[in-house]
Order: sequence, then C-alpha cells, then structure tokens
Amino acid sequence: MSRPGSIPATPSSSTASPAPATPVQHLSSWSSSSPTRLQALYSDFSRQKSSNPASFQANVEWWRKSLDEVVRTGLQDAFSGKLGTGKSRLVLHANSSLLEQLKVPKAGKPLALGAILSDLRSSHSFYPLEEFLSLKYSLYSTSSLPVRVASYVVGKPLWWALEQMGITGEEGVLSSRAHHHKGTAWHGDYVIVSLVEAAAERVLEAQRDYSAAGLADTLYSVEGFRRAFGSLVLGEEAEGSAMGEQDAMDVVKFVTEDAPPEERVITPVDRGVLELKDAVANMHTQVDAVQTKIDQCTKRASEALAKDRKTHALSYIRSRKQLQEVLSKRLGSLATLESTLITVEAAAGDVEIMKSYESSTATLRAILSHPSLQRESVDKTLEALAEANADARELDNSIRIAGDAALGVEENVDEGEVEAEWAELVRQMSMDEKEGTEEKLGDEALKTPTGVPHEKSTGRGEEGKVAVPSI
Repeated sequence: MSRPGSIPATPSSSTASPAPATPVQHLSSWSSSSPTRLQALYSDFSRQKSSNPASFQANVEWWRKSLDEVVRTGLQDAFSGKLGTGKSRLVLHANSSLLEQLKVPKAGKPLALGAILSDLRSSHSFYPLEEFLSLKYSLYSTSSLPVRVASYVVGKPLWWALEQMGITGEEGVLSSRAHHHKGTAWHGDYVIVSLVEAAAERVLEAQRDYSAAGLADTLYSVEGFRRAFGSLVLGEEAEGSAMGEQDAMDVVKFVTEDAPPEERVITPVDRGVLELKDAVANMHTQVDAVQTKIDQCTKRASEALAKDRKTHALSYIRSRKQLQEVLSKRLGSLATLESTLITVEAAAGDVEIMKSYESSTATLRAILSHPSLQRESVDKTLEALAEANADARELDNSIRIAGDAALGVEENVDEGEVEAEWAELVRQMSMDEKEGTEEKLGDEALKTPTGVPHEKSTGRGEEGKVAVPSI
C-alpha cells in the first residue's frame, strides 16, 4: 500500500533506476573507467604515496589527464563560479564548484583532490597561476631547486632523497602539508602546462603561416592576441571568440628561436610600435563605423524622399555631409598613422640590416686579421710556393732525362740531323723498291714458254756466260 502523495510502484520499477549520468561522465576518462575503478580513484588514496607509490602515481596520472580534459573541453566554465573572466581553456579553477562538477553517482566527490593537486604542482604539471605569471626563468630551465637537488641524488629514489634533504616531506618547502587535501588550502587557479604547450604550438604554427613582414606583425596587445588566436586556444567550435583574460595577460612578442637574450624582452620600442599598431586598428574601426553611419543616412534619406518627407530627407543629407567631413579627417589621420607605422617598421628593418653589416664587417676583419693573411706572411708564402714549383720542375726534368737515358736516347740530339737522316732513309727505300721492280720485270722476259730459262750472253765467250737462276 502506497503512502498518500507517493507515486505508485510499477511492475518495471521493482529495482531503483540508475541515476542519470552527470556531464563529467560523458568525458572519455570517466566513460572508459569501470565503477570499481572510479570508486578507487574517488577514495582518499593520499596515504598510498608512502605505502604504495606506484598505485598512487597511477591514480594521480589518471586525474592529471582527466582534469586536462575537463579544462580543455570547456566543461568547467559553467561551474567555475567566476564571473566576467570569459572562457578559459588553459587554467583549472579548483574550488568547491569543481568538487560538485566532478561528483559521480556511487563514487561521490574526489576525496584526494587536494593531494592530487599538490603532487601535480610538485611535478610541475600544474602551476599556481600567480606563481606561473611571476616565474623568473623558463619552465624548462635546469636551475630550479628540485632539478638541482636531483642532480646530486642520482641512484636513489628521488622522493626519498628530497625528503632526506628537507625539500619535501613533513616539513619540506614542497610538502603536501602546505596544500593539504583537507579544508580549502588547495583552492585556487592552476595553469595546466600540457594545455599551454599544445596551445603554444598551434599559435606558433599560425604565426609562421602568417609570415610576419614587419616588427608590428610580431607584437600583439592582450586584446589583439585574444582576438587573433582565441579560436586556436578555445577550439574550432569557438571560432571568433576571445580567449579568457587569464589565458593572455600581457604583451605578446614573437621572436625567432636563435634570437639573442636582449630581443627576448618587451622593450619600450616594442610597446611604442604596439601602441601605433593598435591606433591604426582603432582608426580602421572608426572609419568603418563612420562609413556605416553614412550609408544609413543615405538609405534613410532615400526612404524619406520616397515618402515625400522632404524635411527628414534634408536632415539626413546634412548629417551625411557632416559624417563625410568626419570620414575625410579620419581617413587623413589613418593615412598618417599607417605611413608612420611603415616608416617605423622600415627603420627597425634598417637597424637589423645595419646589425648584419656590422656583423659581416667584424667577421671580415677577423678573417683578414689572421696571421696567415698578413702582407709579410703572404709574400713569404708565395716565395716559398715559387721555390717549391721550381724544385718540382727541376725534379721533373731530372726524372725525364733519366728515363730517356734508360731507353738509350742520346742527349742534345740535333733535330735537323734527325730530319735529314729520315729523308735519306725514305729516298733509299724508294730506290730499292724501284730497282726490285725493274729486276722482276727483266726476269719475266727471259723465261721460256716451258718455263726453262735461256742462257744470257754477255759477249765475253764461254767465260762470260752467266747462269740465271730460275725464279
């Protein structure tokens, strides 16, 4: 029997229906974890840091990725409890609203959140916002205290060594006691380093694609930077939106990777150029606004004339003429400002060119001042080179003469005599060839038909007979 005013039970409601999923449970970190795992993650596991360090670190790493997702997806915006700060995709607002946001059925609120944030802060995965903005050195500098201490304790468990040296532990300066998970000591804003790194990569890539042509293109005011790169930080779904005030809080200057230290600071010249750049941007806005008003007056005057309202039409025309005068002045001012900005950028470029000239001159002078390039050294080197070449020629002649002698070639041969002997040899060979031909023809004439040779008479009797051998 049901109580008055209660809803009668239905056959399908014999068991309690599951509680509706909270927004955080739709995130991948929660949806991929089992209820048992979530209960362990939501319990107070802070004591495991000493008793079971591996389990403690695994739980902290899960929360690091999960809080990263909470901030990156913008889920915390509705629960941050901060008004007027805009959307933030880089900073975690840790407070009681965050506890309510992270609450899930059957697991409740994360009891170890204070210890988690303390550990993430110690590992420099999360930075308190004020500490982050006041850093005097790079996040990746090895001059920080924990890194310098760690360099002396290689080979020992890091946390044990730091505790022994009083850096962490019960009384250490990085002790979790300072940000204990109980109470509200852990409340505050934390910069998530991984999100800052990812956003920085996207911003730098966009700036490289932009191919800055001048000094002004490397400088942004807070508002200008938020407008230019807001969608890269907030995500594509926030196209055209400005990032939160805490995501960009100072003048931004882009420098090259090999820029010297003096160029890695915001100089008075940078601020002056940035003011001029903002003035040009504001003047463009004013010109656009005045032109819009002129168009409106023109439209209204036409509408008034169409309705035969001469007085109204004349009023709109007078307003338009006044606005046209204002527009003319604004355009003149804009031209002056843009010309000034171009001149300033050109002067800044001239400074860079002169620095390059000075560097090149210094390099050339340094090379020319080398002892090897001094006049005496050059003359001495060239004389030595000439002597070496002469020695080489002499050695070559000696080798050639020795080779000729080995082959039986006489020295000091008269080329004229050689030519004469060659001509005589050719003449003699021609004569021998001619005589051989004549002798052959004569022998052919003395042959008998049977091939038996006749005796050739010489006119000297029997003694003068000469036997001609057969051929």
